Amino acid sequence: MKETIIDLIRHGEPVGGTRLRGAQDDPLSDLGWEQMRASVGRYDEWQRLVTSPLKRCRHFADELGEKLSLAPKINDEFREIHFGVWEGLTTKTLMERDPKALQRYWKDPDNHTPEGAERMSDFVSRVHGAWESLIEENLDQHTLLVCHGGVIRAILTHALGMPVENLWNFDVPYANATRLVYHHFPDGTRAAQLRFHQSSF
Repeated sequence: MKETIIDLIRHGEPVGGTRLRGAQDDPLSDLGWEQMRASVGRYDEWQRLVTSPLKRCRHFADELGEKLSLAPKINDEFREIHFGVWEGLTTKTLMERDPKALQRYWKDPDNHTPEGAERMSDFVSRVHGAWESLIEENLDQHTLLVCHGGVIRAILTHALGMPVENLWNFDVPYANATRLVYHHFPDGTRAAQLRFHQSSF
């Protein structure tokens, strides 16, 4: 029976700290680099490396790829959701401007999408499609995907068969490490297992 292992790591803290940052392409802060390096530590079992194109992911993937002698594959489909006019705002600022805006978005994001933002259903569909392709392309391999909190949440709901409405139920801290294992059966079916969701590998 074949086994496909895909690890996920969220980027560390970007320059500018915690805020609604989807398409805004801030690099990692010094603390963000420390967080990611600490999360990976000396782990070096990956055979393939895939990354979001955004700097907070790609720069670390480049460094890790050089260390592991792996060329990172950039996949634009794993970029974070675009928050439109909310890009770059802190939740505190948003709450001051419109106290119920974030609450409405969390409860029903497609009907309360910020101006210029990507619809949640479109984002989830994009990530799910990319994830299915990633599994097929990395069959029986051990792969690391460097990506974002929203992307990881979307992947977990898909892999574990959970309603998309539960996407916000996952806490994904900076540099969090997640492992999903797919067991492939002879009849062509497969089963997903969440092996861990923790602070480091």
